[in-house]
Amino acid sequence: MPRLLDFFQDKADKKHELEVMTRQAEIQLDKTSIDANIREVESIHAHDASLDGGGFVNALRASVRPVITYTFMALFVGVEVTTYYLLVDGGLAPGEALVESFNEEVMALWSSIIAFWFGGRQFGKK
Repeated sequence: MPRLLDFFQDKADKKHELEVMTRQAEIQLDKTSIDANIREVESIHAHDASLDGGGFVNALRASVRPVITYTFMALFVGVEVTTYYLLVDGGLAPGEALVESFNEEVMALWSSIIAFWFGGRQFGKK
């Protein structure tokens, strides 16, 4: 009887050890992935810092993303203001026009833009 109990205990112990090893392997894989992402970002920053095209070229390179961002922001605001104006001009009350122009689809678009610029790293790839 004791040998039979030892057999089942040994089986349970091995199963537990296997689960622990599996979890440790998953944690190590996550650490490796995080380290690889950090090294990638560092290498991109090092590459960008090594480029030097002079004052004007560096300023032009630095202005591309902000100019595109401001342009699309102005376009977004322009479309929303125009939509609001057309709805009010079409006879809707100002409150109703605001609700209609800033509907769920626009809110989803707006939140995805904000998440991209300010919270994109929170949604890591898995």
